[in-house]
Amino acid sequence: QVLATGGTTGTYYGVGSAMMNVLNPLLTLTELNVTSTGASKDNVEGITDDEYGLAILQSDVLTYAHEGTNVFTAPETDALWVAGLYNETVQITAKGGITSVDQLKGKAVCVGDQGSGTEFNAYQVLEAYGMTADDIEVVHANFGEASEMLKNGQIDAAFTVAGAPTTSITELDATAEFDMISLTPEAVEYLTTNYPFLVQEDLPAGTYPNNIDYDVTCVAVKAVLVASEDLSEDFVYELLTQMFENQESMAATQAKFQFLTLENAVAGVGDVPMHPGAEKYYKEIGLL
Repeated sequence: QVLATGGTTGTYYGVGSAMMNVLNPLLTLTELNVTSTGASKDNVEGITDDEYGLAILQSDVLTYAHEGTNVFTAPETDALWVAGLYNETVQITAKGGITSVDQLKGKAVCVGDQGSGTEFNAYQVLEAYGMTADDIEVVHANFGEASEMLKNGQIDAAFTVAGAPTTSITELDATAEFDMISLTPEAVEYLTTNYPFLVQEDLPAGTYPNNIDYDVTCVAVKAVLVASEDLSEDFVYELLTQMFENQESMAATQAKFQFLTLENAVAGVGDVPMHPGAEKYYKEIGLL
C-alpha cells in the first residue's frame, strides 16, 4: 500500500519511513511503500484518485476535505481517520514586547505560505480575538523565511504550525531575541469549541531555551494517519495492532512516535468518520 507523506526533509516523510522500516517485516496482509508528496491537500486528492491507500496529513485539512471548505471546492470524503499521531502546534513568534494577539492589529504578520494549513489556523486564532485578516498586514512566506524576516525586523510576528521544537524557530533562538504569544483561556475555549480539530497544547518553558523561559499556551492540530475507504478492515486493524505493539521500536527510529498513545489517537477526530478497521480496534480495547 502506498503511504503518502510530505517533502523528503519534512517530518511526515520521516514518520512514514519509520513505519515502513519497523512494520513491514511484521505485516502479513500487505506492505507499506512510502512516497514523498506536497503534503496534506495533495494527500487527500491522491486518496480520492486512488493513487494512495494511506496518508499522513493535518487534522484540520482532513476536516475541510470532508466539509468541502477552504482549499476544497467540493467534499472529498474517501480519506478516513485511522490514528492521530502527534500534535502540530500553532506557534506565534513575535518581536520583543508583543505578548498578546490583540497587539497584532495593524502589524506585519507572516501567516505561512498562501493557501497553507498554517494560514487557515492563523485566521482562526485572529477570529478568537474578534479580528480578521483585514486587521493585520498579511505576509506570505515559509517558516524559514519568516524567521529570517522576524530577525531582520521586516515583520512583527509569524505563525508556524509544526511539531515543537521546530527547526526554523530553534535556529532563530540561536541568533536573535523574540517573544512567543500565549493564548488566553477564553481564546483556547473559543477555538477548541468552534474548531473541534484543535486541541490545547502548552509548550513548556525552555522549548526554545535562549528566549522562552516561560510556558506558552497554544492550540495544536494533529498529524493524522488516514486510510482510503477502499482499504480492507482487516488490513487497517492489523496495521494499528502492530503500531501500538511496536511503538517503542518506532519511537527509537523516529522521535515523534513517543507521542503515540491510545488517547491521542482518537483526540480531535471531530466529525471525521473513522475507518471501520480502526473503529474495530479501538472498540476491542475499550477506547470507544
